Amino acid sequence: MRKVALIVGLAAALGFNNAQAVDLTWKGDVRYRYQSDLTDLPAVTGEHSRDRHRARVRLGVYSWINEELSAGVQIATAGSGLETTSRNETLDDQFLADPVYFNEYFIDYHPTALNGNVNVILGKRAVANTLIIQNDLVWDSDLTFEGATVQYGKDGSGKEKDGLSAVAGYYMINELKSVTTKEQDAYLFAGQLAYKGEISDLSYQLGAGYYNYVNFDVANVATTYSPAYSYIGKDFNIVEFFGSFGGQITETLPWQISGQYAFNTAKHADWVNIDDAKRDSYLAELKIGDAKQVGQWSLNADYVSIERDALTVLTDSDRNMGAATDLKGFKIGAVYHLVQNMTLGVNYFNFKTIDDKTTTLDESAITRHIFMADVVVKF
Repeated sequence: MRKVALIVGLAAALGFNNAQAVDLTWKGDVRYRYQSDLTDLPAVTGEHSRDRHRARVRLGVYSWINEELSAGVQIATAGSGLETTSRNETLDDQFLADPVYFNEYFIDYHPTALNGNVNVILGKRAVANTLIIQNDLVWDSDLTFEGATVQYGKDGSGKEKDGLSAVAGYYMINELKSVTTKEQDAYLFAGQLAYKGEISDLSYQLGAGYYNYVNFDVANVATTYSPAYSYIGKDFNIVEFFGSFGGQITETLPWQISGQYAFNTAKHADWVNIDDAKRDSYLAELKIGDAKQVGQWSLNADYVSIERDALTVLTDSDRNMGAATDLKGFKIGAVYHLVQNMTLGVNYFNFKTIDDKTTTLDESAITRHIFMADVVVKF
């Protein structure tokens, strides 16, 4: 009875008069993580590593209303709710109940006049279902963008179809207006173009993106987010190129090589705190396997370099103990599908700060080691 009442209530909240007409799909996942952070200098983390047990929970309901309209709502853990690039809850508060937040809420209009090839999305949706995502160089995988998106060549779940794909989006970052200041709302404009296809037995995807931050230099005036940032005297007009190609080693064992290159086109001539020599970033990854079925496994290794003024704090948050940029290093990971809908995974991060202020030479910068062990159940 409680489930029926919840379905009816949700349908009513979304404006449906007849809940029977709505096709609802429930999706969720629970991740339990052990994380250990260690540096080569005891002065940074003490004589021992920092060890944490962490959890992430997400639960969503997605409705197919008719051939032209769908919508979705998802709740998730998020710790204090101020960490933009993480939905982890660290287990450290003497068994208190953990808060949950709205992680997604969106309307998806896909007119039949355009053969279902165009999605107009309003609201808050996961970055992987919003943009065309190759890997996590530019965007952390936990991000959920807020604003308006127009997609061409993506299906209802946000995956790219074969052929041409395009995305244009306008996303609000901060609203800033008071009696003493002029309106300086911070927002992000994103535009992408990609093509996905096959040549012989090889699949590939090639694409490019442009991400223009407006008023981001004043966006963090009143609220302290994590990771903290100050972009006074800086601007970000990021151009990204990405691509991948792959095939099959065996019928059940795929392989893929992918890469991303992104650079900030804003220059010191206009923004005094930008170093023109430190505006580049790249990621290269090799992956074998996909661990989609019970008994299957996957291995992946990537190398990442992000210079200080190349990207923003919205890049992946796991590298270099949470430092978003000014880093270089590698990650090695493995996943094994133990039982139906349950995987075991490990990741090891080895990163250094490029311009380390505690040392004279970059080559002697502190190495930061991060180990993560995950158990993930999807339902």
